[in-house]
This record gives sequence, structure tokens and C-alpha cells, in this order.
Amino acid sequence: MRQINRHPTPGMRLMLVMLPFVLLLAAYFFGSAVRLEANPQDKLLPGLQQMLDAFSRMAFTPDKRSGEYLFWVDTLVSLARLLVGLSIASLIGLCIGITAGVFPLWRASLSPLMTVLSMVPPLAILPVLFIVFGLDELSKIMLIVIGITPMLARDLEHRACEIPPEILIKAQTLGANSWTLVLRVVLPQLLSRLLTSLRLLLGSAWLFLISAEAISSTAGLGYRIFLVRRYMAMDVIIPYVLWITLLAWLMDLALRQLHKRCFPWAEGGKA
Repeated sequence: MRQINRHPTPGMRLMLVMLPFVLLLAAYFFGSAVRLEANPQDKLLPGLQQMLDAFSRMAFTPDKRSGEYLFWVDTLVSLARLLVGLSIASLIGLCIGITAGVFPLWRASLSPLMTVLSMVPPLAILPVLFIVFGLDELSKIMLIVIGITPMLARDLEHRACEIPPEILIKAQTLGANSWTLVLRVVLPQLLSRLLTSLRLLLGSAWLFLISAEAISSTAGLGYRIFLVRRYMAMDVIIPYVLWITLLAWLMDLALRQLHKRCFPWAEGGKA
């Protein structure tokens, strides 16, 4: 049988899913054991107990100066910034995507603009954002908005343009005006695509957030990682990175389930 025609059984699928993670963990802990055996004070590859102790200290022991549980404070601060940035980017991207995708006159102006803006490296203009918006929350949120919105708008515009023209013509024949077309025909299609696009852009959004927090912040997951790096505190950095990865995965899972629940008609073997 050709490999292209072979499909894993449910049990084999679970094994194949777990295999890369098991191999990565085994390689890490083997390397950690070798380094710690040679030098018990080694900080580069901390052992499991060292990371658990650091996590317990950050998550369940109040800070001596502020009395706060730093791990959870950092998590809440970062999530608030991320969710606000994604919400604003989604609203703006949806409006621009509908306008450029449905109305040809607006497309002639907005489509080239979004194409150019999507090519601008957001991290390159981070100093400009700090100068314009200051060093507080607004600059960090704006970095997410500026980094995500052009890509969202372009993707939604392309999805709007892919709607079969026969559907639009039939709706107009039945008496639908432009706004009825937007609300009853185009918007449901783009809301479905918006959730998929957000899933694809979550990694970029986290990248922008962590970068902004690392440069100018007093709290947040990115701030904490770059604060403790000067002490080579890998026992803190690695759990924080794993936590960020878990949060991103949970957000992706939530968006996937929301998509299935709200737009079952758009599900076609998507992962």
C-alpha cells in the first residue's frame, strides 16, 4: 500500500501525537541529568525538581516586597493586554475586510494599503510606538493591533472576494441592498474565517506582546522572563515559556470549539 493511502488508527494516532513530545522530554532530561551530574550548580538545564521549586516560589509564595503572587499577576496582565489587542485588531480587520472585499471602489484604495502595511515589520516600529503612545499599556496593545490587523484585513478581504458572485446576484435579485448583502451574506462567511485567522495569528500576537513587555514593562510574562535572564534563572524561564505555550494552545482550542459551535457548516475536516 502506498504511504499516501495509509491512515493511522485511533490508538496509533494518539501514539504518534505523543511520540515527539516524549522524545523531546527524554532528550532534555537526559541532557539535564548529565550536566547536573558533572556540575550540581549548573543553571543551563535545570532538573524537574528545580523547576517545580521555582514554579512554587513564583506561583504560591507571596512576593516579599509587594505581597503579590507574581506568576498569576504576570499571567493576568499579559492576558489582558493580549485579549484587548486581539479584540481591537479583530474589529478593525473585520471592518476593513468587509469594506475592501465587497465594495470595489473602496478595494482600489484599501487593498494596496493593507498589502504595504502588512509588509512593515511591527517590531521595527516599536520604538516609534513608545515615543507616540508612551511606555504604558497603550503602546503594547497598539503593537499587537498594528502587527495583526493588516494580515487579518487581507485574509478577510480575500475570503469576501471568494464568495461566489451568483450568491450576491441572487440576493440582489430578491431585493437585497448593499447593507443587507453585508449583514446577511458576507458577514457570516467572514466571522467564520475571522476565528480561523485568529488561530493562525495567535503565535504572532504572543510574539509582539512578549517583545513589548521585555523592553518596557513592570509586569507580565515577557517582563518576568527578561528580568530573570540576567541571573540565568532557567528554572524560572522554562516554566514561564511552557506556561505561555499552554495558554496559546488553550486559546487556540477555545477558538476551534467556538468555530465548531457557531459555524458547523464551515467545518470540513479542519484540525
